[in-house]
Parts: sequence; structure tokens; C-alpha cells
Amino acid sequence: QVQLVESGGGLVQAGGSLRLSCAASGGTFSSYAMGWFRQAPGKEREFVAAISWSGSSTYYADSVKGRFTISRDNAKNTVYLQMNSLKPDDTAVYYCAASDGTAWDIRRVTHIASWGQGTQVTVSS
Repeated sequence: QVQLVESGGGLVQAGGSLRLSCAASGGTFSSYAMGWFRQAPGKEREFVAAISWSGSSTYYADSVKGRFTISRDNAKNTVYLQMNSLKPDDTAVYYCAASDGTAWDIRRVTHIASWGQGTQVTVSS
């Protein structure tokens, strides 16, 4: 089973940028669809973005569309989330997820094979 480790979180001012990384090991990374979710204090975990195994298909939550970009490097077994124009509402723990299905399965939170441990993103106003 694939193991996932996120990095790149931190504290940033509103309007700033961060890039999250999720490194995978223990599986065939290029066979997994990948995604990002987030959970703010007192709220349920929500979908942020997903990408197909080849990178040809991506999906985004409406709240981040146009500001966040998901990408992957199969040679490095890593998926990224570039976050621009950050807002205080983006403050959350961000989790990486792998699916043995499709990017649309990630979007529907089905066929999730593995979760990362999360990385904190805090956006100050």
C-alpha cells in the first residue's frame, strides 16, 4: 500500500502563496489518482483538488478554482498543490490522498487507498 507524506505547510499572509508537496512510497505511484483535501477546525474534511494518474485530468473545488493548481511528477513520486492568492478561509490541515480508481473517485471520496498525515496551512489576515 502506498504511504504518503505531506510537506510545505506554514504560516503566510493573505494574498501570499505556498506550495504543498506529497511524497509517495511503497507503491506504484503512477498508477494512482491523487488528490488534496483540507479540514478546518470544527469543520468536516472537504475536497480541494484531484489529478488523474497521467495528469491529463484535474478537478477543483469551486472555492479554490483559479487560485490553486494541482500537478504531479511521476518520476519523483510526488504530487503538488500550488496555492496562490491565499485567504484566511484557506486555513486548514491539508491532506494528500491516493486512489486506485480515478480522479473522479477522489472527487467523490471513494476508492481511497491511502491518506497522508496532514500539513498545517495558516493564512493570517
